[in-house]
Amino acid sequence: MYLPKRFRTLRSSAAIRGLVAEHTLLTTDFIAPVFVVEGTKVREPISAMPGYYRFSLDTVLQEIEELYTVGIRAVLLFVKCADSLKDNKGAEALNKDGLMQRSIKTIKNAYPNLCVMTDVALDPFSIYGHDGIVQNGEIINDATVEVLAAMSVSHAEAGADFVAPSDMMDGRVAAIRKALEQDGFTQTGIMSYSAKYASCLYGPFRSALDSAPGFGDKKTYQMNYANSKEAMAETLTDIDEGADIVMVKPGLWYLDVVKELREKIHTPISVYQVSGEYTMIKAAATNGWLNEDEAILESLTACKRAGASLIATYFAKKAAQLLKNIYE
Repeated sequence: MYLPKRFRTLRSSAAIRGLVAEHTLLTTDFIAPVFVVEGTKVREPISAMPGYYRFSLDTVLQEIEELYTVGIRAVLLFVKCADSLKDNKGAEALNKDGLMQRSIKTIKNAYPNLCVMTDVALDPFSIYGHDGIVQNGEIINDATVEVLAAMSVSHAEAGADFVAPSDMMDGRVAAIRKALEQDGFTQTGIMSYSAKYASCLYGPFRSALDSAPGFGDKKTYQMNYANSKEAMAETLTDIDEGADIVMVKPGLWYLDVVKELREKIHTPISVYQVSGEYTMIKAAATNGWLNEDEAILESLTACKRAGASLIATYFAKKAAQLLKNIYE
């Protein structure tokens, strides 16, 4: 049979497939989320996230060393705040000697070349588990933004390279940028959660930080998952307000949004492969329904193919190890 074009020619060996691959995963694409708790010698398994842990400040450096050794150069820090320190104003979030601030200093002192990113939101510090100040059952936007800006400056003072507002309050990127500039932190970056959807996929994460909302849900500030045009508007606004990197969260279920953004903007786009996506792969692999290693690389490549520049993923360390084995 004569065919003028045989597509299988470019699929005939691993070497050829590698040569013509349109997208390639790199270890430097990954951001590793890291959970920190108070205490010493703590390496506490997170029951809702098999294979993932909370670390105290002494053991977190062991984890950072492992990440750094396999080539991970960016981490995103989250802290589990003690219930006794939670309030409705985010006071502990602004504590210069708070766990987040000490975590930043500890990691940056040990690994100055590591890019340290920090979560900026009030839910870990809130008695209500919401991302903002609560008043009469509502999450108040403008008062919350003031705290988020001060929180960002506090993180910058501790040495954070990027602050990552995940709250979805209106105007917070502009306020954070202004506050950073006024305090002389002109090189501190902002990775904004620009299109963060009100998703069912955050459950395991909220269990990890004990940050589930105490009443209602987060639909008055996180985005409606039925909308994509809104995501374009939100993201373009964040860029105008000073965001250096924009994020779509969750990842796999929202790659159409990533793709559309990639066609409209030149700003780096980050995707967060969230805890629910992580646990679905882990559960299916545990039950023998799919190959975990293959699922990790395929899912992360899908994020890259859609247009993501960076990928925050709980598989960062394992993915880096898998890539090392492939390319060695």
